[in-house]
Amino acid sequence: MTRRTSVPLAAARSRPGIAALDARPGGSPAAYLAGSQVVRPGGPPAAAATPARAAAVDDELARLYPDARCSLIHDGPFQLLVATVLSAQTTDVRVNSLTPALFARYPDAAALAGAEERALEEELRPLGMQRTRARRLIDLGAALVDSCDGVVPATRDELVALPGVGRKTANVVLGNAFGVPAITVDTHVGRLARRLGWTSAKDPLAVERDIAALWEPRRWTDGCHRLIEHGRAVCRARAPRCESCALADEGLCPRVGV
Repeated sequence: MTRRTSVPLAAARSRPGIAALDARPGGSPAAYLAGSQVVRPGGPPAAAATPARAAAVDDELARLYPDARCSLIHDGPFQLLVATVLSAQTTDVRVNSLTPALFARYPDAAALAGAEERALEEELRPLGMQRTRARRLIDLGAALVDSCDGVVPATRDELVALPGVGRKTANVVLGNAFGVPAITVDTHVGRLARRLGWTSAKDPLAVERDIAALWEPRRWTDGCHRLIEHGRAVCRARAPRCESCALADEGLCPRVGV
């Protein structure tokens, strides 16, 4: 058995800026906006970015993608947390291809903490970087057991204090496992927010706060899923299909930078 390494939550809380820039899960948009000028290097959003236009964009995307949801297959917070950590630098499709067997072997944090490292590496080999991923999962399981009684915490502060868990991963878990409104800024969400004129920032936290200023919290979680679907299907990084875009047809996209 691999020796477990305890990772105290207090150590991760020393990351600079997390406490100052964080918003209370489920809090108001104002909580997100507090201190946002510190992390907004790209300047203010376009003048055309208004809550009404941003809501109209989401309404149109909801019509186009009524079934948009988290694409990582999971059953509960633990599985979603592990799958999201594994999804870094790979695709959700690849993660989904191996997580059923992974969760059958390691159904909870204690099992993951006690995993034999070499065996776990082999299971994760299809994702690449298997040594790093295996060590990260074992440390994550150990931290959950030692600091959280084996239960995935339901607050952002506690989640980002876990090894291998950043703000993006925490927001995925909050929004999709706990029903706490959260904005997940991946490459698709950031790209579409800039093209829509909602932000000119590239820093994910700045983008997150600019979106929070435009959308009501009820739109945050599923709205991001809809942006991701549209980014994959139409508003691609290269050669966006503007001629096939319903947002362009409705006059809702200023095509900033396209």
